[in-house]
Amino acid sequence: MRYFLNFLLAGIFASCSQAKDVPNPPVNPPPPPQATNEVDVWLTKSDQSVKLQKQTGILAFGTTANMYANIEVNEANTFQSVDGFGYTLTGGSAQVIKQLSTQTRQELLQELFGANGNSISINYIRLSIGASDLNSAPFTYNDLAAGQTDVNLTSFSLAPDMLVLIPLLKEIVAINPSIKFMATPWSPPIWMKDNASFIGGSLQPQYYSVYSQYFVKYIQKMKEEGIVIDAITPQNEPLHPGNNPSLLMTASQQADFIKNHLGPAFRNANISTKIVIYDHNADKPEYPIAILSDGAANQFINGSAFHLYAGDISALSTVHNAFPSKDIYFTEQYTASNGDFGGDLKWHLKNVVIGSIRNWSKTALEWNLANDPGFGPHTPGGCTTCKGALTIDGAGIITRNVGYYIIAHASKFIPAGSVRIESNIPGSLNNVAFKTPAGKKVLLVENDGASVAVFNIKHNGKWVTTSLDAGAVASYVW
Repeated sequence: MRYFLNFLLAGIFASCSQAKDVPNPPVNPPPPPQATNEVDVWLTKSDQSVKLQKQTGILAFGTTANMYANIEVNEANTFQSVDGFGYTLTGGSAQVIKQLSTQTRQELLQELFGANGNSISINYIRLSIGASDLNSAPFTYNDLAAGQTDVNLTSFSLAPDMLVLIPLLKEIVAINPSIKFMATPWSPPIWMKDNASFIGGSLQPQYYSVYSQYFVKYIQKMKEEGIVIDAITPQNEPLHPGNNPSLLMTASQQADFIKNHLGPAFRNANISTKIVIYDHNADKPEYPIAILSDGAANQFINGSAFHLYAGDISALSTVHNAFPSKDIYFTEQYTASNGDFGGDLKWHLKNVVIGSIRNWSKTALEWNLANDPGFGPHTPGGCTTCKGALTIDGAGIITRNVGYYIIAHASKFIPAGSVRIESNIPGSLNNVAFKTPAGKKVLLVENDGASVAVFNIKHNGKWVTTSLDAGAVASYVW
């Protein structure tokens, strides 16, 4: 019996000793570590089910191997800096925006041009010098009665735009003081033209110097209103004289105008506004090349501007490669009234935004910012099928169209001063990459294929794996 008690007590003591050495397990064990999101994604789908919507999934860089295609972003290889993304603020755009109530207009302008999280941060605007075809009627800043001339430009006045356009521009500048403006005429005053008409005709050589002073006065008067013009082109679509308004200006005429008149006029007036040539389709790269090949004109020229209603976007690189010290700009492309959201989203992202920037452009601009439900205002003979990024009806209802999302996918994330960096294009995944002034990386991707694509975004030896539906567009920021 004593032996049994001794054995039992020994067992109890041993058990107590072991219990002191082994801690009790916690009641609620800690969860395993969670991956932290490292890449923010904004998505638009071609079926409109998602429009510029921030995604909630987690993308974290890692090194787990897979067999998916890589978009490799290499910030060691840099290309051009970016001036901005935006639209043309036509007179018609200004008219339909200005009719909104003060509160609604201010909210819209903040959304378009502001810098807060809900804004798309447009930072580049194209203007018409006088009327474009998306004004309700053609005009210039020096219109005279038939048979009159004004070689001293004593009647020059911004009055036609003082009630609507210029007050709206002042509101925009108040929101974004660093916004850049490019301005271009659709027609000179018709008394300077050889057909005395807003439509077509050519600028008479005897008025080349007078017309140069017209540009000088425009830039000076706009500056007095607080609107600094960063660049001008001598003529919108100089090889399309059938629009209302319009002007035919050949390459030799434009070279003569610049080297003998406009360039010296800017120099003598101490005007630093850039002179950008051509401003027409990508099917005629020989036009800007011919002007840039004229040494006397070349010295006054900053670069060349393009549209893409004809030709291929690679023409921008053709001109860049011929004159690599001169800048490239993409300044206009419209979405049509009968266009398809998904088709326009794909084509414009592929060509206008990604394509132009990959071919050295400093800007990517869509055409009209806003119009009414009837695709007006426009001049008689002006574009009747150009759909604005916004449709604004008489009751103040604002509809955001495909053009809004085309530009927003770039402008919201890529500020002026960002630099394009190297990225490859695997298969149908069209893309372009940037490094922002704050050091962030931005990758814009469009899936041009017919099915969902799974791929890696590779940077600095690590990658994230993601997917994109057919026809979808995404902006990736890290």
